[in-house]
Amino acid sequence: MIRRAVRWPEVVAPMLATAVGISAAISPGATTGVITVLAEADLLSTEAWIMGGSGDPIPSAGGMAALMHRYVDPATPFFAGQPQFPVDATHSLFTPEGLYPLTGIKVLELDPSVTQGLTILDSTIKGQIAAGNNLVVVGVSQSSVISALQMRDLLALPLGEQPTADQLSFVLLGNESNPNGGLLSRFGDPSLPPLSIPSLGITFSGAEPADTPWATAIYTAEYDGFADFPRYPINLLSDINALLGIAFVHTSYGSLTAEQLAATVELPVTDDYTGATRYFMIPTENLPLLVPLRAIPVLGDPLADLLQPALRVLVNLGYGSIDEGWDHGPANVSTPFALFPTDINPADVFTALVNGAQQGVQDFIHDLESLSLPTIVNEIANGNATDSLPSLLDIVNTFSGVLSSAYSGLLPTADVINALLTSLPAYDISLFIQELMSGDLLDAIGLPIAATVGLGSLAGMVEIGAVLQAISPLLGIGEPADLLPLF
Repeated sequence: MIRRAVRWPEVVAPMLATAVGISAAISPGATTGVITVLAEADLLSTEAWIMGGSGDPIPSAGGMAALMHRYVDPATPFFAGQPQFPVDATHSLFTPEGLYPLTGIKVLELDPSVTQGLTILDSTIKGQIAAGNNLVVVGVSQSSVISALQMRDLLALPLGEQPTADQLSFVLLGNESNPNGGLLSRFGDPSLPPLSIPSLGITFSGAEPADTPWATAIYTAEYDGFADFPRYPINLLSDINALLGIAFVHTSYGSLTAEQLAATVELPVTDDYTGATRYFMIPTENLPLLVPLRAIPVLGDPLADLLQPALRVLVNLGYGSIDEGWDHGPANVSTPFALFPTDINPADVFTALVNGAQQGVQDFIHDLESLSLPTIVNEIANGNATDSLPSLLDIVNTFSGVLSSAYSGLLPTADVINALLTSLPAYDISLFIQELMSGDLLDAIGLPIAATVGLGSLAGMVEIGAVLQAISPLLGIGEPADLLPLF
């Protein structure tokens, strides 16, 4: 049974202040870190405070408007039952949003970045409530993790000191702390040994609390590897698809179309659920695994459409499903990774693969029939388009940048190797001992293997990101920080 959170009422402020000019500048107070996007503002009763994701410490006005329009206060709901959070003002909230090494070499690691962000958010919430304002906190990616930890801290306060349901709400996107699917909860569930990677500054902090009194809407895009990680990571195909989803899906929340949002599905929760959180899954049309193939001119899309129907079945098995790329368990329950799905009939898998192969052939033929000579010429021309030749100064500057980036790229490589040789084996041994002591020999052997496949794939993605940052000047593919926009 799906429980729907009750809409919290809008509370009118006891008095309105006269309009005051507010310039868009970072507050000098390190504990507030507030930036406003309004030229003028009144003392208002309900305000949205929007944080960015990794690599995006100060959300832009355009980015905030895109999130407000789609997820916070849409003029018209994009799907039946979509929660709306009317606000009177919108502000950006500065948080560090470091994610070494994916957002740069000389940036904060995840743990200290989240800790600092938590201090800023906590100060903002308490300060705004004390001023008589209600808040809608909007978190994206890393700032969703900050929001999850903030919920834990608020719930730990005496009941009389906690914000009421009228005073506080949350809208979270691409949440790594999703109870069922978030990367930090898949491997950080309390039933598992604690997992941290000191060399990269990452602690798998577990799931956000589900039974909170504050109206919360959590949106996840299918195959988003940070927020929708496979439950059965021994499926390497599913892992790679999810990790590519970090680059191609996790970055898309602010640009999803009305048609894509209209397909949103509300996920079920347990029958006895009493919290105020609702969980939404946004289906993804194309597998991230095939995005590189689709980039090939002319034949890329037809070949991808040929492979996708059957390949999707194999990818979805990593989630314990044939049809969807998410786990079908209750969305409010912290769900750790496991070895194999136990409720799938092999005959159903075979049938789905056969049907997928047939569908792929039909899609391939349809794509070829729709190709025309002008389309082919245009795609080839676009694919072969080149910029003007670089000057000697450009070449020298690029070579200098390559040497600097290559040198700095050695540090994250060493840290990744450290994680693979120390943190991962220690975690595997802890898993083996825990499952062996519980009498489950299969999981004692299988879970460490599954963890190695899943976390090893993640480490590989981090290493690839570090290498791309090092060689990007040589390849002329942009600044290193632009390669993996994880927000």
